[in-house]
Amino acid sequence: MRLFFIAIAVTFGALAPTQAGINMKLRNFVGDPVLAATISFAVGTLTLIAYSFLAKTPIPAFEATLKGPWWMWTGGLMGAFFVAAAVIVAPVLGAGTMMCWMVAGQMAASIFLDHFGLIGYAVREASPMRIVGVVLVVTGAVLIEKF
Repeated sequence: MRLFFIAIAVTFGALAPTQAGINMKLRNFVGDPVLAATISFAVGTLTLIAYSFLAKTPIPAFEATLKGPWWMWTGGLMGAFFVAAAVIVAPVLGAGTMMCWMVAGQMAASIFLDHFGLIGYAVREASPMRIVGVVLVVTGAVLIEKF
């Protein structure tokens, strides 16, 4: 089962530069990166609503959602920043460099979140080898950018 989840992770990893390229093209037609990101989010939102409807996903009472921590609402803000930033950065850096730096940022943040068990993650120590892994990712990003 773990391999199935790894395959899903690899797939959505591959979709990130593809989505950025598609949204970059959309930007060319609509003239603004934030508008392109907005359109992308709208299509994604409609897709998720349709899926939820077809899957008959129960909708919790609004009051129940207010019981969680305030920061759980920031995921959409981060997603919007992610999509808009990719539309802005992709034409400047290219897919390879953009993705390498994105992965470097993701790895550094991941090690931090794991080490302190933040926002619901299990505690996983930032061991020297995990830190070396992040350094290697950053090194790879530098190599991709320079060559």
